[in-house]
Amino acid sequence: MSAVLTRGALARAAGPVLDRVQTELRGSSVAVLLADHRAKVVDIRYGERAFGREVTSLGVVLGVRLGEDEVGVNAIGTPLETRRSLLLRGAEHAMPAFHGFTCFGHPIVHPGTRRLAGVLDFAVPVSRDERLAPALVRHLITEIESRLRTDAAEAQQRLLAAFQSAARRRDRRVLVVGHGLVLATQPALDLLAPADHAAVQACIEDDRENARITLASGQPVRLSWAPVDGTEGTMVDLVVEPRPRRPRAAVPVRWPLLVAGEPGTGKTTVARAAAGDQAAVLDGAETVRVGDAEWAEQASRLLDGAGPALIVENVQLLSEPLAALVAARMRTSRRNLVLTSTPGERDPSIEACCGERRDLVPLRVRRHEVPRLAQRMLTEECAARFTPESLRLLAAQPWPGNLAELRRVVRAVAERRSTGDVVPADLPSSHRNGSVLASPFDRAEREVIVAAIAAAGGNKLEAARALGISRSTLYNRMNALRIR
Repeated sequence: MSAVLTRGALARAAGPVLDRVQTELRGSSVAVLLADHRAKVVDIRYGERAFGREVTSLGVVLGVRLGEDEVGVNAIGTPLETRRSLLLRGAEHAMPAFHGFTCFGHPIVHPGTRRLAGVLDFAVPVSRDERLAPALVRHLITEIESRLRTDAAEAQQRLLAAFQSAARRRDRRVLVVGHGLVLATQPALDLLAPADHAAVQACIEDDRENARITLASGQPVRLSWAPVDGTEGTMVDLVVEPRPRRPRAAVPVRWPLLVAGEPGTGKTTVARAAAGDQAAVLDGAETVRVGDAEWAEQASRLLDGAGPALIVENVQLLSEPLAALVAARMRTSRRNLVLTSTPGERDPSIEACCGERRDLVPLRVRRHEVPRLAQRMLTEECAARFTPESLRLLAAQPWPGNLAELRRVVRAVAERRSTGDVVPADLPSSHRNGSVLASPFDRAEREVIVAAIAAAGGNKLEAARALGISRSTLYNRMNALRIR
């Protein structure tokens, strides 16, 4: 009457403790759930099979996430958010399905790193006396945290041994990362700036094996890594690659050029770089202010005339008649034209007239670039510098606003601290915590939903149908994954 999803550090430490609890509670209507720091259930123990089936029928199974974003106030997600224990009786749960239970959840804090490792949740029928639950759960957590400390110490010894073995070759550029420990050989330290450490960490979290990144110094390197046996750590080799001998020649633009990307990805910057400083600008968003007729007159005058390049911003906002007008004038225009658009929302007649399309990649799928970009932006604003932990937190964010959001965060930091080290407390409160998109699975799910919404032209109902889920489920997942 038990199930375990993983044998990670938390599950390893809690396993023997929960084994004993399950034996002691046999025959009782009790469920003990262990969830990790992302509110994902990794271990479940039942006192009796019938009660286990009742809990399972509600969808509380291995691998399910019970964060506040997913199911509202509950005894797993809420303790993770507040770092405090919580007792919920019946209707105090946000989900009606849980109203038949009394649950007590208590956070588990890793004694080595002081980070949240997970939550232990004790659930019984609402009719049962739960007064002993808090004392029992706290006692179990004391044991689990003690075992986590022992497990971490043993793991660090294994990591240290692996590092010492790798460091015997003095010219080897190697890092060992894990369990709150980072070890680096001197050649690796000489190569990496603080921003580079966070970039390497982002590559590991994204599982980008053999990734190629450019360090803050401009040096290109390739990352190769392998897990360290008996730990949750990783050994990373930095393979230096030759620098380009000469700058690449600019590739001629095949006009008209379409620049597509999510809001904040830098479409306007790319458009201006291609069109030049003298380019005229026509913005599709202006139709709301001036009306279609005046906008059409201005567009016809600019597209029919000669002169420097013309940038037409936000073509996805044009009505069908205006899009048809722009497409028709594009075919005969004597200007070099650059158009900007969000993905999947523009009139196909406009795209058919373009000679080249450039798609800008969202920041969330190139997280390893965030540390270098953030530090460069901060250097432009002031004399401060991000600490490695601050850069790690920034790289962990989903960045729905892309580069524009990153720029706003950096400017907020510069206003608070103009010199010295920028520590996590200096970051805006919205960007101090680890991302809800910590796993590659979450990031992949977000990409699928964003693509479905774009393909449906922003229609959430059509996107939900295409994904085979209800509209309410889609909105819940959008909220959990911070899709705006």
